Amino acid sequence: MKRVSILNSGDIQQKTVRIAYQIVENNYDEKELILVGIKPNGLKYASQLKKQIESINGIKVRLIALSLNKDNPLGQEIVLEDTVSLNGKTVIVVDDVANTGKTMYYALKPIMEFSPKKVQAVVLVDRQHKLFPVTPDFVGLSLSTTLQEHILVEFKEKGESAAYLM
Repeated sequence: MKRVSILNSGDIQQKTVRIAYQIVENNYDEKELILVGIKPNGLKYASQLKKQIESINGIKVRLIALSLNKDNPLGQEIVLEDTVSLNGKTVIVVDDVANTGKTMYYALKPIMEFSPKKVQAVVLVDRQHKLFPVTPDFVGLSLSTTLQEHILVEFKEKGESAAYLM
């Protein structure tokens, strides 16, 4: 399958910095932010965002992992992997790619068992094929694609992270 690079490591870093500033500006009055990263890539991206947000103004950022089956969200339990209360907190759900909104929609299920102050969504790439009523608040790249095309984001600890259109 042919891969076309749409974001290189520098692009991802630049977009991450921009999104981090947008998050800080949008939540300037918060003492703490909760980033919920959807495993696996959303959690990796949330970790990058956490570092960037903390470097901007030192705001406390807690990172929580969320596990769900992206193909069949109701086929197994959706797990928020921390016991912290989200009541009265600003929660930001993070994923690498938004396609139909389905993953983000189901990721909200365990979060809404609490009473958060505010819930926002971040994605690195938004494909704009919404079938569910979830639109990200913060987006690195909006990309119109065909339904047959796929976006792959690879986050690497060492080396070049990248996003590809396939």
